[in-house]
Amino acid sequence: MGLCTLFEYHVGGSPTHPSGRIYDGINVENAAYPTSMCAERVAIFKAVSEGERQFTAIAVVTSNGGTPCGACRQVLSEFGLDTIVIIVDGDGNILREEKVGDLLPGAFGPRDLP
Repeated sequence: MGLCTLFEYHVGGSPTHPSGRIYDGINVENAAYPTSMCAERVAIFKAVSEGERQFTAIAVVTSNGGTPCGACRQVLSEFGLDTIVIIVDGDGNILREEKVGDLLPGAFGPRDLP
């Protein structure tokens, strides 16, 4: 999995499709923070652009085991509240494994739309 950033917080994300295919992503940061994109969303959008719509798990790797931000949690919830989020630190240690639904209780999703 590639890790890259223009600033100091390296993040990598890799969702896994039920077929076993793995997609990777990196955070792309800008001086104007709202135009930045988190690694989790880069990886999910990459997979979706290639036709994937379901994920079994996503690994999120940071130096200190940081968890997905709120925007990433929302995007992940759109593709399944049962997707496992694996939080890994920079040494490769798995720190947590939780379902998206546990990270975003009461998620608003497609089922809530008319």
